[in-house]
Amino acid sequence: MMEQSGLRALALGGRQLLPVVQGGMGVGVSAHRLAGTVASMGAMGTIASVDLRHHHPDLAERTRQLPMGPESKETIDAANLEALRREIAQAKAIAAGRGLIAVNVMKALNAYAASVRTALEAGADAVVVGAGLPLDLPDLARDFPAAGLVPILSDARGVQLIVRKWERKQRMPAAIVIEHPAHAGGHLGATRLGDVHDGRFEFDVVLPAVQDFLRGAGLERTVPVIAAGGIRSFEDIRRMQSLGAAAVQMGTAFAVTEEGDAHRVFKEVLAGARSEDIVEFQSVAGLPARAVRTAWMQGYLKVESTLKAAAHAKARCAKKFDCLVQCGLRDGLADWGQFCIDNQLVAALRGDLKKGLFFRGAGSLPFGDAIRPVRDLFERLLTPASGTAAA
Repeated sequence: MMEQSGLRALALGGRQLLPVVQGGMGVGVSAHRLAGTVASMGAMGTIASVDLRHHHPDLAERTRQLPMGPESKETIDAANLEALRREIAQAKAIAAGRGLIAVNVMKALNAYAASVRTALEAGADAVVVGAGLPLDLPDLARDFPAAGLVPILSDARGVQLIVRKWERKQRMPAAIVIEHPAHAGGHLGATRLGDVHDGRFEFDVVLPAVQDFLRGAGLERTVPVIAAGGIRSFEDIRRMQSLGAAAVQMGTAFAVTEEGDAHRVFKEVLAGARSEDIVEFQSVAGLPARAVRTAWMQGYLKVESTLKAAAHAKARCAKKFDCLVQCGLRDGLADWGQFCIDNQLVAALRGDLKKGLFFRGAGSLPFGDAIRPVRDLFERLLTPASGTAAA
């Protein structure tokens, strides 16, 4: 398919990969089954590190009824790190030596550093970091020089900052993901909600600017750029490559595949959502986000202003997890979201329509509202003039 497509392969981690990267999606949406299957096809599959214990009954049971206090957070964190080790091993077993297995870690997490180290110790081929600038990632990965380090950014200024800071640490990105906030799902690469659709994030602007900088730094041939957000067809991939990207990253399209690690209802909600069903809001992590306007989302938006007006700092995290470095709900940050994001994302993972927060990218999907295997998705994306409607 690659030979017939005319697309360029992605050179990463010493391998020639399909130029379609599966993005990391938490909580538990992209775990070992999805990431391993993607890698087995000769691409890069990505496990999202946050709160993976829910995929492991023994770990979920161990952390089900814990008392309030710091010991509970330590128990939950330890369970999640153990789950991450298991997920990496299982994904690599499915991949059977093909492709690459990456782990996505949010910089905004309290367990960010521990998750990065655990992922590398467990044999992840790469670590992908978003939701903040990972200026310290080379330090955390110092003992793993062969591992790929991949920051997620949204503009050329961020790329310049990362490259210059990392250069002092004698480490360069293995690749750079450029996310378009107007199209991606989940947490978005813009500082404020009002900036999400700013023209400065357009791929026509950002990709040439990033390539100009990398060329001037002598890195154009060694640091591939991966475009993320709004990709849904062969023609989109070809256009991104014409703008200088080596590959594209997709999330929602992989989340709704048969091998996606979330509940069937989760996939049906994402696949069946229309443009008018998608909403943008301010996350509890302080970042703009995009999701499906479900019953829970609609109810939250109705009372959001009231909740923000009453925001106040709490003595501790009511869910005992204390997952974020800064949390709008726990820390009383009135401009941020006022709900427990882990609680809502876990509900979505399980297919709970009443309580779930269903992150989703904007726009249609390659197969419309159909749920198809990963192999079918790759075949469609690598076939010229494939279109975007369901077959």
